[in-house]
Amino acid sequence: MEHLEGLALDILEQMVAAIIKPSGPAPYATDARGLSPVKYTRYGRLEVTISDRSKEGLNESQRILRYPVGGNRTSSKHIAQLLRIMSYAHRALEQGVPLTKRDIYYRDVILFRSQKIVDRFIDDLAATLQRDRTDLNIRATSKGLICGSCLVIRLMAGEESLRLNDHEGTLIPAGEDVGQLEVENRVAWVLVVEKEAIFQTLCQLNFTKHPSLPGPGLIVTGKGYPDVATRRLVKMLSDKLPQRIPIVALVDADAYGLDILSVFKYGSHSLRHENENLAAHRVEWLGIKTSELSEFKIDPNLLIPITKYDERKARKMLCRPPENLPIEWRNALMHILKIRRKAEIEVFSNARTTHPVTEHLHPPSLVHYLCKKISRFISGMS
Repeated sequence: MEHLEGLALDILEQMVAAIIKPSGPAPYATDARGLSPVKYTRYGRLEVTISDRSKEGLNESQRILRYPVGGNRTSSKHIAQLLRIMSYAHRALEQGVPLTKRDIYYRDVILFRSQKIVDRFIDDLAATLQRDRTDLNIRATSKGLICGSCLVIRLMAGEESLRLNDHEGTLIPAGEDVGQLEVENRVAWVLVVEKEAIFQTLCQLNFTKHPSLPGPGLIVTGKGYPDVATRRLVKMLSDKLPQRIPIVALVDADAYGLDILSVFKYGSHSLRHENENLAAHRVEWLGIKTSELSEFKIDPNLLIPITKYDERKARKMLCRPPENLPIEWRNALMHILKIRRKAEIEVFSNARTTHPVTEHLHPPSLVHYLCKKISRFISGMS
């Protein structure tokens, strides 16, 4: 709370300096937080500098909120949005009642206009204060799901706990609410799935206890790019489970799929100040991979042409340093750009079985693929 109040004081001092006409030259001073120099701008102008986590490729980047902008005196909106979020955060800390990003957005929809604006300001504010978002008593709304009866999630509040099952997903609680994880010794694998539809299909098939696998497991999905709660849970599993238990990810064979995998394994650029608590470096790429589709009798005609957005994303990822882009990922991206085709997980759903007469006796091709790949990972780690 002290850091938040210090930033608010800095902004108010600038407001006073902008309103009261100075008698001498505009001074420079060190702010109350000691984080960066505060510039008292010329009379009638206000500038607020905060961190900017949206710019990829820079270690430390900032953005400046100015008023007025080019003579437009209605341009105070961004500063008003920041101050409103700071006010909500201060109240949440003072009262000890946590807020979600969604709560903040709906408290002033007219001012914020979109959820993305709220999310960005909260992350930038936390980075400016050199604190985690949870230190502001603000949490992200959970969206991830987990399935598998081998895990019990003990919650911080009282003696309450979440007991998972094998046929449907359970909403992953916010990381601040998780006390500890109780994992049965017999758990053999953890599968992180990019897409909710694939996750739901695997749950309906009771895949966590499939007889063709070496043991029971857990399935997690972040429904695309994962939220903080999902990433924190995967990180907790990564820290808790023995090294012999693989944690593997099933994503589309395209740049966006590999980027989602990268968020789990290395963390995200926008929340890089929290990556130490969110990045699960043990997560490995299970598939799918265009290089192995022939092994599983997948018709190459089922591959989809890449779009200009796919190409742009792939080329942007290829600029990442080697420590954040393994050689296998780099080669896969280059291969996708070369053939100008990508493969989605659903390619297995469209694949024809090689046993049309006795199809009911054979597992769906995706299940066959996963059983084979997961078993290989387990045997390779034992």
